[in-house]
Amino acid sequence: MGAVRVESDAFGPVEIPADRYWGAQTQRALGIFEVGEERFPASLIHAFGLQKMAAAQANLRCGALPPELTEPIVAAAAELRDGRFDADFPLTVWQTGSGTQTNMNANEVIANRANELLGQPLGTKSPLHPNDHVNASQSSNDSFPTVMHVVTVLELEQRLKPSLMLLHGSLQRRADAFADVRKIARTHLMDAVPMTMGQAFDTFARQVAHGIDRIDAALPRLRLLPQGGTAAGTGLNAPPRFDVFFCEEISALTGCEFRPNPSKFEGMAAHDALVEASGALNVIATSLIKIANDVRWLGSGPRSGLGELKIPDDGLTSSIMPGKRNPTIAEVLAQACMQVIGNHATITMANASGNFELNVAKPVLIANLLQSIRVLADASRVFARRLVEGTEVDRARLAGNVENALLQVTALNPLIGYDKVAKIAAAALAQGISPRAAALSLGFVDEATYDRVVGASSR
Repeated sequence: MGAVRVESDAFGPVEIPADRYWGAQTQRALGIFEVGEERFPASLIHAFGLQKMAAAQANLRCGALPPELTEPIVAAAAELRDGRFDADFPLTVWQTGSGTQTNMNANEVIANRANELLGQPLGTKSPLHPNDHVNASQSSNDSFPTVMHVVTVLELEQRLKPSLMLLHGSLQRRADAFADVRKIARTHLMDAVPMTMGQAFDTFARQVAHGIDRIDAALPRLRLLPQGGTAAGTGLNAPPRFDVFFCEEISALTGCEFRPNPSKFEGMAAHDALVEASGALNVIATSLIKIANDVRWLGSGPRSGLGELKIPDDGLTSSIMPGKRNPTIAEVLAQACMQVIGNHATITMANASGNFELNVAKPVLIANLLQSIRVLADASRVFARRLVEGTEVDRARLAGNVENALLQVTALNPLIGYDKVAKIAAAALAQGISPRAAALSLGFVDEATYDRVVGASSR
């Protein structure tokens, strides 16, 4: 371990690396929870800095902390928010289901740094104590789920929604550019009737727009915070109006509106709002897989596939086939979405693991939710910029497909009836001729009528 210092907690002395800002409870947890390597993303750690800043300021307003202690707590917590102490959060996701160890990790880091700002060495717990002062009017029971809500709102608003709006704009611009490009629709993977490539891309754009709407619909319940519930939701040791002051402070710090949850019990025992948000991400993931798959199928080839889209070259190739180009960006998006769908199953089970007044699967729930937000945001952004924005159509191939498409004669149904139209399609297929030629050879319509009726349906 190298140079160490000794700190004590309720269970006795503990040796801690001398240059680290965490304390005894974090060090003990390191020796107990030796499971995995998965750690919380920096965004959650930074949100803890925001939470401790708001709590200290609310305590000052309530008279629970004096200014001379509040100021160094806020200063240290601000450094935590800004990423200075990311390396001082060594614990994995696999810890107590309430997230107590990460809350204590934050309390200890902030207390040690605040004391250092006051000229004291690390580990003194004086004049600032991690529990008595940094954690004043709080419990892990309400602080950790509050951070869960705050970081989720911030990540949705600042990371995911901008990426989805970028993707929506890229898809809509392609839809507009391809508005007059006719293609053959496919149902059951088989040729159907004419449509435009613009209509296909407009469908993609609308799916993404609906996904953004689903996120917005979940946000109001995410903005309700359980802070102030302390132990089991009772509010024990929290002064009156602490929850109100806290929400005012966190709203000012983040620029996002947060309000007290009127039932602290509900906010700590269940995380339905987080599952609802994950459900929105799950729908978005299925939409994006559909879009990614359609784009890579439509761009398959270049000579033996559908070849209707020209996908931008990503500069990568095969390890054995020189010059081969693959739809790698679409594959990345699909894989990211698969992860989101799997994460949603974990999040669903985690929320179902509430026991009486406390959910005890908070760490795994929020870790998966934050990963889902991150990979969806990153993959959507890359897909928009590196694939969608450079995608073009092969107009010659599409025109040839439309000219020879059998099912365009469906437009003749109201004029000559289903059975005669079926004979036209069968004759064209059997003889290897165009449906126009088959219709004329059978004598069911004349040239002018065919061109007027079928041509109108194809435009």
